[in-house]
Amino acid sequence: MNGPGGGTPPRRLVVLRHAKSAWPDGVPDHERPLAPRGLRDAPAAGRALAEAGCVPDLALCSTAARARGTWELAAAEWHTPAPVRFDPRLYGADVHELLEVVHETPAEVGTLLLVGHNPGLEELVLDLAGDGPADALDEVRLKFPTSAIAVLTWYGPGWRSLTPGTALLTSMTVPRGGKPQEG
Repeated sequence: MNGPGGGTPPRRLVVLRHAKSAWPDGVPDHERPLAPRGLRDAPAAGRALAEAGCVPDLALCSTAARARGTWELAAAEWHTPAPVRFDPRLYGADVHELLEVVHETPAEVGTLLLVGHNPGLEELVLDLAGDGPADALDEVRLKFPTSAIAVLTWYGPGWRSLTPGTALLTSMTVPRGGKPQEG
């Protein structure tokens, strides 16, 4: 598939909000671990990405424990996990800060996974999506819950050309793991 501007293949930004986290007493926000539901949902997110053909060439992940845990459990579902960069700037980042980090991505990366936090991720998806299925856009506007995955597709020579309104929101899913096993 070639882009409208001269044969460039599409690029994909896959945005994954960390899985459900726990709130243990006395644990700083940055160090909060995944809750039992998060431990089930993160692998489901990895499977969903594999099934959709969205295993990344590179992942950028917040340094927060819940984001790192989400990354580790999701990536464990793939035959060959992508290289990952843990970036402290992604923790609590707003749209401008998130885009700064994304813009540093090497041009050879075709699919980039961004693992982080709300409200920044939800705002980033809405800011970048110039178009997309109305139901997917409405779903993001309504709520971008834990483990949500948004896939944005766009054409450009490099990641610096990804700017507000230039991407198509191609999908929005919220994978969930099964109920815990009894016994």
